[in-house]
Order: sequence, then structure tokens, then C-alpha cells
Amino acid sequence: MAYHSCLITGAGGLVGSHLAEEAIKRGHQVRGLIRPGSDGSFLEKIGAEIVRCDLQDPTLPKRATEGVSVVFHCAAKVGDWGPMEDYRSVNVQGLRKLLDSIEPNSLHRFVHFSSLGVYEARHHYQTNESVLPPDQHMDGYTQSKVESEKLALQYHKEKSFPVTVLRPGFIYGPRDRTVLPRLADRLGKREVRFIGSSGFAMNTIFVGNLVQAAFLAVENPKAVGEIFNLTDGERVSKKQFISAIARRLGLPMPFFIPVPLWLARWVAGAQEKKALARGAKEAPKVTRAGIKFMGLNLDFSIEKAKSILGYQPKQGFEENMEQTMAWFKNQ
Repeated sequence: MAYHSCLITGAGGLVGSHLAEEAIKRGHQVRGLIRPGSDGSFLEKIGAEIVRCDLQDPTLPKRATEGVSVVFHCAAKVGDWGPMEDYRSVNVQGLRKLLDSIEPNSLHRFVHFSSLGVYEARHHYQTNESVLPPDQHMDGYTQSKVESEKLALQYHKEKSFPVTVLRPGFIYGPRDRTVLPRLADRLGKREVRFIGSSGFAMNTIFVGNLVQAAFLAVENPKAVGEIFNLTDGERVSKKQFISAIARRLGLPMPFFIPVPLWLARWVAGAQEKKALARGAKEAPKVTRAGIKFMGLNLDFSIEKAKSILGYQPKQGFEENMEQTMAWFKNQ
């Protein structure tokens, strides 16, 4: 594979930092886009060029995209609470600004990171990419992810951008400074509950497996214009995932709440309405997005990624979690 000049947005985050590390190992030049004030020490240590810019800023520095042939677009506003327009500003308008700053003829691949969350909030049993996500979602993050997918593919169809869309599941791994610490904190406070069944599947993907798939998307011309579901390819239940964290940290396991899913959703919706009415900046303890995460069977097919990309997850869940929690405890 020819060496590329890679731009990685959100390069300071979990996925972006691992992409940068792997790209440099492969001999590529790496330019990392991070927010002003973010810690860029890891990127500097591995030899990446740093550009500081917020995707909510009106302009994007010319040097951010100048001369790049591969873009890994990881940057996003995440969460399950907050005004819809705050999410659109980063995840949709920020993407448009990024695409408009690039000359498609000089681009080898634009890898857009979306989410399996774009699918309907229901039970899933090997759902594949032929199932279309709904146009309307309950939270700003998911809604903006659906809209950003459509925008990226629009640029492919109308302006010949070589776009590939990746839909990873729940990403975990070393250097997760947001989701895992918050989950560990909630476990310690006994705020995590199983709803429906602790045996329901989680759509997990180890960051190393996701990085592998991202480079396969860059290398394979058949990836252009396509969407790929991505998980570890191993069925991991919610109980298995949560217990792997609790066991290694000596934290109590959550218990099961014997309430029907419809009632849990109603309670979550009512709490959200109350929080919105009082202008709460923080999400209530129970949200509809949280119910989706903890109360639904989230099992998705990755056969398309296997057959087209040649994606084969390299490590199993227990080994992945051992690496993840060893890093976490060292922090």
C-alpha cells in the first residue's frame, strides 16, 4: 500500500489516538485535528502533526486538510442529552465544513465513523446493512449521526468523494477517558440496572478491531460508497460485559429490575420531560437512550465487512477486556 498523508479528526480521543498510532506504525504521515485546550502530548510523542481547531468554529484552517489523501473522521459530539442543534452543529455542519475544505480529486479515501445506534431502538438479531435506519430519533446524538451519514454519502454520489461509512458498536479499549470511567463510577454508586434481561447482547467492538477495519476500508476499493456494521463478531451479553469491569475493579454487580420495557421507556420519557421543563443541563438518571443501551438485545451482522473488507477480529473479548482494564487501573 502506498504511503498516505492522513488527517484524523478527534485525534485525541479513544479511536483517533489508536488510528494515529497505527498509521504512524504503517509509515503514513499523520495530522491530528484536536480541540483547542485538548491534551496533545500523546500525538506529539508518536510524531503526529497537530492542528487545533473546533469543528464548531466558523472556519477550518487551510493547513488542516491541505495535501491529505486519507481522512479518518472520528470527531463528534457524543452523549444522550442536550439540544439537538448542539449535536448538529458539530456532527453535521462540522462534517460539511470538513468536506467542503477538501478537493475530492486528491482524496484516496474519506472514512466516516458513524454508529450502530442509527438503527431503530428495538431488539436486533443479526440486523444487517439492508435495514434502513429511521429518519427520526429520540436524541440529538443519534439523530445527528443519521444526518451525517446521509451527508457524507451525498458528497460521494454528487461530488465523487471516495466515502466509506463505518458503523461501530459500543467501543471500548485503553485510553477511554469518558465512557469507561463514567460506567465504573455508576457501578460504584449502584446506579447501573439491567432491564429486560442481563443476557441480552451488547454490540461491543474493541478499539483495535475497529482500527483494523478502518485501514481495510482505506485499502479496499470495493469499500467506496459502502456502509459497514462493525462489532467484535463475538456475542457478548450485557451481564458478561458489566461483570468483566466490576470483577476487575472489585465493584458490585448491578441487579435486575423486573419491569416491562414499555414501562421503563415511559418512566424515562417522563423524567426527560421534567428535566427539559426545568432546563436541566445534566441528563436525568434514566433516559430513553439509556434504556436502549441496557434494555435491548443489540445483535448486528458483520458479514458484509467480512466478505467485502476481509475483516476478521483478531482478539477475543476476555483478552481485549484484560488490556482495557489493565490500562484503566494504571490510571
